[in-house]
Amino acid sequence: MNNHKPKLELTWIGKGEQPKLEPRILIEDPSKSYGDKNAENMLIYGDNLLALKALEQDFTGKIKCIYIDPPYNTGSAFEHYDDSLEHSIWLSLIRDRIVLLHRLLRSDGFIFIQIDNNEMAYLKVIMDEVFGRNNFINDIIWKRRGGSANPNNRLNNVTDFMLWYSKSQAYEINQIYSLEDENTKKYIEERFINIDEKGRKFMKSPLQSPNPRPNLMYDYKGYKTPKNGWSISKSLMEEWDRQGKLWFPEDKNQNINRKIYLDEYKGQPVANLWTDIKVINPMSKERYDFDGQKPEQLIERVLILATQEGDWVLDSFLGSGSTASVAHKMKRKWIGIELGDHCHSHCIPRLQMVCNGTDQGGISKAQNWKGGGGFKYYYLAPSLLKQDSRGNWIISKEYNAAQLAAAMAKHEGFRFMPDETYYWKQGKSTEKDFIFTTTNFASVEFIDTIHGEMKSDESLLICCTSFSKAADKYPNITIKKIPKMLLGKCEFGKEDYSLNIINMPQENDDPDFVPSGPIASNKPKEKKKDSATDDLFTGAKGGKK
Repeated sequence: MNNHKPKLELTWIGKGEQPKLEPRILIEDPSKSYGDKNAENMLIYGDNLLALKALEQDFTGKIKCIYIDPPYNTGSAFEHYDDSLEHSIWLSLIRDRIVLLHRLLRSDGFIFIQIDNNEMAYLKVIMDEVFGRNNFINDIIWKRRGGSANPNNRLNNVTDFMLWYSKSQAYEINQIYSLEDENTKKYIEERFINIDEKGRKFMKSPLQSPNPRPNLMYDYKGYKTPKNGWSISKSLMEEWDRQGKLWFPEDKNQNINRKIYLDEYKGQPVANLWTDIKVINPMSKERYDFDGQKPEQLIERVLILATQEGDWVLDSFLGSGSTASVAHKMKRKWIGIELGDHCHSHCIPRLQMVCNGTDQGGISKAQNWKGGGGFKYYYLAPSLLKQDSRGNWIISKEYNAAQLAAAMAKHEGFRFMPDETYYWKQGKSTEKDFIFTTTNFASVEFIDTIHGEMKSDESLLICCTSFSKAADKYPNITIKKIPKMLLGKCEFGKEDYSLNIINMPQENDDPDFVPSGPIASNKPKEKKKDSATDDLFTGAKGGKK
């Protein structure tokens, strides 16, 4: 009997061919980092699939909100994106990324994916499959332009969509109100028609308590309040009366009404049709000459809905840097990933201006943004293993000793945390389980020395290029050879899709790296040579892209 339950899913050529991603390290380039040296914000240059894999170890279950605006697969070619991928390839590329994004989200987190009608229906099925159909919250429709003549006997497209999902059912949403959408403007025009003695516009509204109470009925200034439907306490009535916020009819048979003043009115609750956020004016300070740039107000609304100050926000298709800029101004922590040259031509200058407070476009006025904070710039390390001229896999000479140790720790599930006392404690998976990487020959004497320093309840994995078989004699020490121990685990040498994060050493008395003018060029400090590991890397390149 077949107990397998069929499920509804979308299939296409190549769907089951998920790549075996290499867990690469991220390396900071301080010359491109900016602002507060203790800032946690991250700008990552590199392929977004490999970069998401790079974040997996440290950020699984930590991201509160993901907003992405991937290429729409429209068949057109934008200047900054290849947006003409064949349909099944696009589906595979987007699904691989959604799977990783799902892992990074907090249990109460959200993801918003912006898309047009070309792939929206297909994307919805993929999202249902990965996130679960019960975690679909809504599709948000953004009216991004007005109507015009119908092209080619078809109705003109004036909207984009945002698919909104939660990680689980354990979430809260912040209510948003608007004064600018079309329905609210009509509501205001029809209802705020009264003017008080001070010239303030108001509307008469049935009494409603902000804190519902059991129905009450009592006399107030000669007016009998009806019991049904009213839940206003006498003390609240007196408070509103003192504030001049009650309207008393001349006919005492009519109801007392509360005055809702227009200058205190926060608007109507925002629904899923957003007509009040316009595309960026070509002359706006917010414009960064970038195809598909989204207005900051659009992302601001997403972050108001889904986050609080201090939450982590992620955008793996950063584009011109809008999501990072908005998150920064709203005091959220952010991670932005971008592969294109505009990471340097657009994102870095824009985010520097945000930190300096000189970016006063977008939501700066609404958020009272004056500057502050900073970000760190990372690039993806090259593939750890490369083939030599004879087709043999060898350690890439672009890795220095610290980077190799960090990469091996990540590959084996350890956190790279070099101990100040014991050189062989380079990383750990538990308080008692450690890893050590060396390119030296591991002799019997070498292993004996390490074992003599270990406590009886500690265990150690040694990764080396060669070792004496006689040295493999202690039950609490495991010895493996590089690169043999890594082969078959993942795809090495793939540079088109991009990990434990290495922060360059920083002295406590070093100044923040905010330059007074153009981008500063702070060279990384010289590291002390590790005699146990540096011999292989003499004259090696730094790995900088």
